[in-house]
Amino acid sequence: MKIDFTINGTPKTVDVPENMPLLWVVRDVLNMKGTKFGCGQAACGACTVHIDGDAVRSCSFSAQYAQNKNITTIEGLSSGEKLHPVQQAWIEEIVPQCGYCQPGFMMSVANLLDKIPNPTDEEIDDNITNICRCGTYYRMRKAIHRAASIKSSQL
Repeated sequence: MKIDFTINGTPKTVDVPENMPLLWVVRDVLNMKGTKFGCGQAACGACTVHIDGDAVRSCSFSAQYAQNKNITTIEGLSSGEKLHPVQQAWIEEIVPQCGYCQPGFMMSVANLLDKIPNPTDEEIDDNITNICRCGTYYRMRKAIHRAASIKSSQL
């Protein structure tokens, strides 16, 4: 099935099985390796991308539904050399340990900050449901608050 969409600002057409998960289109067809495979059941969030501005777990999102959508992956979160506030905060707060899950977390957090610019700890807990095996949640929470501050200062 031919599917047309825009990914990280670039129009693309792929010819893939309609039920192929978007994750595999991104990783294997388009060779963008930042989006990670974690559980394959939309539970862990390692595969999170934005589709038309919403955080979506791409391992359970069939490629056919990407038709005419705007998709952003971790590779498209920054603007050229300028880091997204979440990426900047992740570096400043030294969040990653192993780092495997971090692209999905950053995508989820970027989406959260678009909807709730200055989230409380409770709002973070309610909205960020990704899983980190290394347990860097404390540093992530600090980074989320830092990213909110960075983002608000850029407005």
